[in-house]
Amino acid sequence: MGDIMLSSVGLILALIALIVLTLRGVNLFISAPLCALVVAFSSDIALFPNAEEVDFVSGYMRGFSGFVQAWFLMFLLGSLFGKFMENTGAADAIAGSIVSKLGMKYAVLAVVLSCAVLTYGGVSVFIVAFSVYPMALSLFKDANLPRRFIPATLAFGSVTFTMTSAGSPEIQNWIPIKYLNTSPYAAWQESLMVAVFMAVLGYLLLTWMIRRAQANGEVFEVRADDEQCEARTLPHPITGLLPLLVVLGLSFSLHDTLQQSALMVALLGGVMSLYIINFKFFLNISDAINSATTGALVAIGNTAAVVGFGAIAKETSAFQEAVALMTQIPGNELLGAAIAVSVIAGLTGSASGGQAIALPLVAPHYLDLGVNNSELHRVVAISSGAIDTLPHNGYVVTTVRAICKETHQAAYGPLAILTVVVPLLGLGVILGLFIWF
Repeated sequence: MGDIMLSSVGLILALIALIVLTLRGVNLFISAPLCALVVAFSSDIALFPNAEEVDFVSGYMRGFSGFVQAWFLMFLLGSLFGKFMENTGAADAIAGSIVSKLGMKYAVLAVVLSCAVLTYGGVSVFIVAFSVYPMALSLFKDANLPRRFIPATLAFGSVTFTMTSAGSPEIQNWIPIKYLNTSPYAAWQESLMVAVFMAVLGYLLLTWMIRRAQANGEVFEVRADDEQCEARTLPHPITGLLPLLVVLGLSFSLHDTLQQSALMVALLGGVMSLYIINFKFFLNISDAINSATTGALVAIGNTAAVVGFGAIAKETSAFQEAVALMTQIPGNELLGAAIAVSVIAGLTGSASGGQAIALPLVAPHYLDLGVNNSELHRVVAISSGAIDTLPHNGYVVTTVRAICKETHQAAYGPLAILTVVVPLLGLGVILGLFIWF
């Protein structure tokens, strides 16, 4: 009991420290392994490689390198696509066209819808941020909106009402299929109602927060590293939309046959089509490539550093005990499953990680009790996308720091309201629909 208590205290303190350090802007390559080291010491995990048991160095690096191995090519291609959109002026052309046709007041809606379409089309949420950011930056600049809201806008369109909804090709909607013998359209009627609820509520909150910031005098601030597109000939807006459609079309059509590899093919097609169509509009193609590759390395490195922390946390006796307790919550089974998946996703900083850990334990237990598998599928999917986006979440770190070049102090507040509070309210709605109707 004493060992579990010490392990629990160490895990909680390390998680709090990681969140605080992340919010304060400490480099994740330093803070994540240091916090993981605290977890290892408090749980009596050996420091160096040991043939007989799990050790800190091997465990952390397995988590780190495993993520890089699985995602580096997608991050690289996504970063190239986004930088090409920016460097050629294609993003500015699309932004200018949207503003001229719809007006400044729909700039935020255009970004949200772009993210939603790509996410629901099968493009990974990480890559959506790379792809849409240049257009979002141009739209916020033209509409003179505070740029610290760009991460929240990108995240709202990607990881809330689309990622966990019925029919979504994102992994968070597909993991439960294996354990619950359901389809990606499980409980689609209730899912549609919750998606509409989250979309409307989130958009109202986002526009309210931006208006309040503007009333306090906040405006768009140009930075030295922004692509300067003034006084240059921009391509036709359709030359920026066509590559986006190539990515969306290839991802959607190849998803069932190639699974995750479909995204590589789709992004490669998008990068090549963007290069071919807008070749003569590049400001400096070598600078664009160098900037994109560096950005991809920083983005995936930051995310992998946090994944390494999660890999060590999962090996502790405190984490195993927490998982066991979470999966034995008394009361309504759907509510218990929602709490279990939410808490585990929060501890690991990953929606898919929370599902993968909880479902092998939750699914057989609750199905044996006669819980409707479609309802359980939808509750698990939506709950995994609630408190997973704490400050140390890989997607949050990548989007805020590496892609948008913001600080957590400036950008995380609005993002948390849209990706934690709104999904939690959506989870409450879906539970109400299943339990009381």
